[in-house]
Amino acid sequence: MTTTLIIGLLIPLLGTMLGSAFVFFMKGEMSDRLQKSLLGFASGVMVAASVWSLLIPAMEMGADSGKWSVMPAAVGFLLGMGFLLLIDELTPHLHIGTDKPEGMRSHLSKTAMLALAVTIHNLPEGMAVGVVFAGADSGTTSISLASAVAVSLGIAIQNVPEGAIISMPMRAAGNSKWRSFLIGSLSGAVEPIGAIAVLLLASLLMPMMPYMLAFAAGAMFYVVIEELIPEASSGQHSNLSTIGFAIGFVLMMVLDVVMG
Repeated sequence: MTTTLIIGLLIPLLGTMLGSAFVFFMKGEMSDRLQKSLLGFASGVMVAASVWSLLIPAMEMGADSGKWSVMPAAVGFLLGMGFLLLIDELTPHLHIGTDKPEGMRSHLSKTAMLALAVTIHNLPEGMAVGVVFAGADSGTTSISLASAVAVSLGIAIQNVPEGAIISMPMRAAGNSKWRSFLIGSLSGAVEPIGAIAVLLLASLLMPMMPYMLAFAAGAMFYVVIEELIPEASSGQHSNLSTIGFAIGFVLMMVLDVVMG
């Protein structure tokens, strides 16, 4: 379990680093078509992971409660959405393609606020990895170790486009290739940190496992609804983001079922 856990925690970060490395091989800015496709793909992976790997296991844990088995999942989901909403309101950040910062006013550079925007995206993904591994290790959930690895792998796959989406605009804004790569990679460092934090708290919060699973799902849904889908569907070529979503959703669903 220890070796698998370490690998599982690092795989998503490696996905971000791989995507950030695109800056060494691609010239100029990322095309709008490619960016739309990748944003849709990332959305599909996150939604499927939230449903199959987090919400469904959360409801299965409360199956003995009958019709009330859905309540821990419902409460946890709303708390996760609210938590990300609070972070979004408090953290100064700047979304790709816009010049209007969000969150609290600050004097941070554009590069720093772009990185913070992606860091906000990555936090719930790290929490999701931590909570599924905690669930697999506890033996009290329907989550298997293979299923936890599938979640980690699925998030790593969707981190590849996220890494590219942050490093490429930074390069286009005048940063060096190495600086763009490092900032893009570091934006994913919050994932293993978030996962480790959840694992450290898991033993204390094990009775709250259904709420923790749904909390991570709610946080991931917030990112999809608030950030990824609006960016993917605005302007032209939104049909490409829809196709990307379908591919990402099916891929994550298959990974979870086959490996679970």
